[in-house]
Amino acid sequence: MEDKIECKFVPIGYVKNSSESIPRHWSVSDVEGELVISPEYKDGIRDIKPKEKICVIFCFHKSPPFSQEKLIQYPPHIGIQKGVFSICSPYRPNPIGFSVLEVLDKSDNIIKVRRLDMLDGTPILDIKPYVEYKEL
Repeated sequence: MEDKIECKFVPIGYVKNSSESIPRHWSVSDVEGELVISPEYKDGIRDIKPKEKICVIFCFHKSPPFSQEKLIQYPPHIGIQKGVFSICSPYRPNPIGFSVLEVLDKSDNIIKVRRLDMLDGTPILDIKPYVEYKEL
């Protein structure tokens, strides 16, 4: 077995929203909010435009520590047991989440978005462009 490599991530910002209820997945969410990017990373979002989609990688910072019994879970919206790597559960070996969000506006270091499935204060680890798959 290979040696384990420790990875350390430093958030580039955090999520800000005032919603009382957060949907389980971005694909069923209409929640709006903001991605507040730390000032030192502001130049990195300069080319993000309204009406685009972005991929946001974040940390499930409120999830309890992972344990082996969570390798198989019973998502209530699916109704059958599934392996953790085939579902979007926040209970994961590495508490990393991924959402595709719609950009509504951008001003300075704040990106206004729709389709949030993240709690207020969620640490943002990275933002990537959304690129549609195209047959070659």
